[in-house]
Amino acid sequence: MGLSTLILSTFLATAIGCVSTGQGEPQPIMQAARDPESGQIILIEGDQLVLRYNYSTVEPGELIKKVSADNLKYARPRSNYIHPLYGFDGEELTLDWPLDHPHHRGIYWAWPEVQWGEERGDLHALQRVFARPTGEFKLVSGDNFAQIEAENLWLWEDNIPIVREIALIRAYRSYERGRYVDLLFQFTALKENVTVARRDTDEYGGLNVRLAPVKDQIIAFYTDVKKSNPRMAWAELSGLFEGGASLTGLSILQNRANPDYPGNWVKYPELNWFQPTFPAPQTRYALRKGMPLVLQYRLWIHRGRADEKTHAEIWEAYDSAPTLQASD
Repeated sequence: MGLSTLILSTFLATAIGCVSTGQGEPQPIMQAARDPESGQIILIEGDQLVLRYNYSTVEPGELIKKVSADNLKYARPRSNYIHPLYGFDGEELTLDWPLDHPHHRGIYWAWPEVQWGEERGDLHALQRVFARPTGEFKLVSGDNFAQIEAENLWLWEDNIPIVREIALIRAYRSYERGRYVDLLFQFTALKENVTVARRDTDEYGGLNVRLAPVKDQIIAFYTDVKKSNPRMAWAELSGLFEGGASLTGLSILQNRANPDYPGNWVKYPELNWFQPTFPAPQTRYALRKGMPLVLQYRLWIHRGRADEKTHAEIWEAYDSAPTLQASD
């Protein structure tokens, strides 16, 4: 369920009030605030919700009664994902806890094959290895952007830390073309012999995007030919989301500093799903101590569908923007 105007007003009065810049001083346009009750973090522009980052653990609750017996093992408590991501009419663009795949959780970064030594877990489907919050996070508010930087640990069997993760989520103030949300993920091994891979090393895995049901859905992929310099890579899913007054597009731009750039694209239209994959097909990427893997992407939320020329301009703007960096 989306947050109603009343709930948002209450949230703003409590969460944002906790980070007030001082009595009588105006609040920044872009706000990052943590709900003191749920522990989740929201980014807001003025009085409009931009997204919620579920940092604290989310339980299935009553939904568990609707999950089929075959899918019960996937309906596991989870955290470290974005849902909802909102459109400009307050519509929820992402989907959480779908009964067909209860482990799908909005926008999340996870791999179906996480190997530690001879053992294999599934961070994507929540089997054997889980990303858990440490409670260490930093919030930034301002007139141009709001930002979350949060630490998680990948726990083997929900017990042994094998990877330290930093997730950085920055939402910019909207402008005539829409809104940017930049994502940076940093993964550092805490144990030897940790690798990540896509399902069967050539299917899905990496930055996963499960969207809400959408009418008139179109998914478009674009990757420049190898000889291009620079070589652009972007994708767009567009359509009419419930609660939206018009067509909305969500585009993903890959950052060419990513290892194995450009990742090839995968889509499952019947699931309203699309993603840039990582790592390259038929490979397993080794996470190493002291040598963090850094992956970066830009989300562009906009009204309507964007043509190739506009996407090229948006990608070039991203390519020339200052590079994000985790603070440690």
